Amino acid sequence: MSAGTAQVKREDSETGERLPGDLKMTRTLWPVLLASAVGLLPFTVFSTYLVPIADESGSSVAAMGGLRGLGGLAALLVGTALAPLIDRIPREWAAAGGLGVLAVSAALGASGEYILLVAFCLLVGAGTAVLNPALTAAAADRFGAGKAASRAATLVTATQSMTAMLAAPVIALPAVFWGWEGDLLSVTAVSLLLAIILLSRRGRSGAEEEEADTSGKLSYLASFKALAAVPGAVPLLLISLLRTAVFMGYLAYLAAYYDSRFQLAPGLFSFVWTLSGASFFVSNLLTGRLTNSAQPRVRTEHLLILGLLAALASVVGFYFTHWLPAALVLTSLHAASHAVVAACAVSLLVRRCGALRGSALSINAAGMSLGVFLGASLGGLGLGIAGYPGVALVFGILTAAALGAGFLVSRLPYEAGGEDGEVGEEKAESSDPPATR
Repeated sequence: MSAGTAQVKREDSETGERLPGDLKMTRTLWPVLLASAVGLLPFTVFSTYLVPIADESGSSVAAMGGLRGLGGLAALLVGTALAPLIDRIPREWAAAGGLGVLAVSAALGASGEYILLVAFCLLVGAGTAVLNPALTAAAADRFGAGKAASRAATLVTATQSMTAMLAAPVIALPAVFWGWEGDLLSVTAVSLLLAIILLSRRGRSGAEEEEADTSGKLSYLASFKALAAVPGAVPLLLISLLRTAVFMGYLAYLAAYYDSRFQLAPGLFSFVWTLSGASFFVSNLLTGRLTNSAQPRVRTEHLLILGLLAALASVVGFYFTHWLPAALVLTSLHAASHAVVAACAVSLLVRRCGALRGSALSINAAGMSLGVFLGASLGGLGLGIAGYPGVALVFGILTAAALGAGFLVSRLPYEAGGEDGEVGEEKAESSDPPATR
């Protein structure tokens, strides 16, 4: 342990970059991490208690479930439209605003009225479109502009994946005492409290000040042009969109697949869902640590390609297997490979986009919202035309396209930051990252 610590310290002195441990980062970022978890709860409550919510509103389950798409549409429009603004105001202000919108939306949803549930879905989508990129950028800003910054950003995504895995049982237990309405009202209270905490803790780092000065000189449209000019940024955003389309489309039909091929009842299928969620969380957490270590054994761009290759092999093989143990292994591998790709994409966007990281993360989140819609739609099209081999073909093509973008990213190193986001010796001497707080 001491030898490893000494080695990290030597690397810090050589690169000029501080690489604090995960525990220290968590202590620093706890309001940000908690807020990122809370951001997933409104729609989790909505999905978990869809049937009683539909009964309360006097609507059908199908009609109520369709409202979820409104949230994705709102997230896509708001995330894209407000992307340049994320870099023009303090991250904590943007995050607090997103939490405020979530608080209002949860309170409206708790009423059970149909028209207010429509507003709930729209506002949750809009609020998370601002909240998630603002929190990820705020976490990165706390730790400069290098590997420590991208590691902090991946901690946010790891927290969200853990929340997605645990949210259902976490909200189910309190709902026994106060119902789904109480869950939503508790989201309102916690969101407002976290918004106050983020505003009270707001303090700019040197990186934030520099980014604000740089992005403030760009017009609204110029911000999009500047982001498009960042080497590898557009392919990375495309990878996130395609990866989300494949994974979310795959998840949309996962229960149906296990039921039709292995006759797995819903109770047993819940273990499959847990296996997938746990694989994603662990892989996302470890990948963030591996790619942002002092001396990574593999370039982040290369690990991105390996993750996409594993995703391609596992998603195609999954739909052709008729042996349950093999299907379970491929389920775990597919979730883990997507977690690798997600962590690598976020790390590279944070490192390469610099002053435009807020805009990049906002468009990334908007693209993922679009990916959710595309994945379910194209997967359903493939299923309707050719059954599960058609699904394998659709998702295989999408993953192959993402793999092509991954090879393009690997051929476009970010010169300003050096290969894989590392700061060159001359640059390190002139612009050391700010100390963490």
